[in-house]
Amino acid sequence: MRILLTNDDGIGAPGLAALERIAARLSDDVWICAPDSERSGASRALTLAEPVRVRKLGERRYSTSGTPTDCVMLAIGHLVADAKPDLVLSGVNRGPNLAEDVTMSGTVAGAIEAMAMGVPGVALSQWIKNYESDEGAFATAEEYAPGIIKRLVEVGWPNDVVMNLNFPPGPPGAAMTVEVTRQGFRDVQVRHAERRKDLRGRDYFWVGYRQERSKPEDGTDLRALYDKRISVTPLHIDLTHQPTVRDLRAVLGGPPPRL
Repeated sequence: MRILLTNDDGIGAPGLAALERIAARLSDDVWICAPDSERSGASRALTLAEPVRVRKLGERRYSTSGTPTDCVMLAIGHLVADAKPDLVLSGVNRGPNLAEDVTMSGTVAGAIEAMAMGVPGVALSQWIKNYESDEGAFATAEEYAPGIIKRLVEVGWPNDVVMNLNFPPGPPGAAMTVEVTRQGFRDVQVRHAERRKDLRGRDYFWVGYRQERSKPEDGTDLRALYDKRISVTPLHIDLTHQPTVRDLRAVLGGPPPRL
């Protein structure tokens, strides 16, 4: 099995090194193409207004000046030799990608671009308790991801779906369980922008997240992580709200209304 790795934390990220170790337990044909610096929150951004530079760092290892989407597109279309990958793994992200945040995640976007190009994609994210140290931070993902991915590949999933895996903080426990979940939504607004001043007295803003928990329903990705379970969420990018489609067809079909 040929596996392509990418991420949004950058080519030098500890999570990518963890993903390499995960992939090595699944295959000896592993390729890497990741951004040359952090692209967190890039979502499915493409670099359209400037060239994307590619740097070869070793055999089957590349970095680009672009986004995770750029990386996967270029790797599958140009950099991976002879045949396209059988699987794309994106991560391991330094922090979870849950609930509505999946729409902004560069990690999830890497898996989505794989799907768009006809390759199964899996996003992996690790909830980290201590962001001041990466020592052992990805131990839970490293312990359990290979078996979960192997099983997912064996059973397969639809062509228009990506798998979003989130791992609770470690260390790994013997009683750790896996839950197949749905995407949740937070009942509190955790994103915020803090106004600061630089040394010349000019305002700037630092965007981040408050460490405030929601009260999610059972069966959601949020609840699984809160309860220290591994969350596996099948995602797809059809954003159509079908009940509203049906409701609007009853009142808005035919010739357009005029004022």
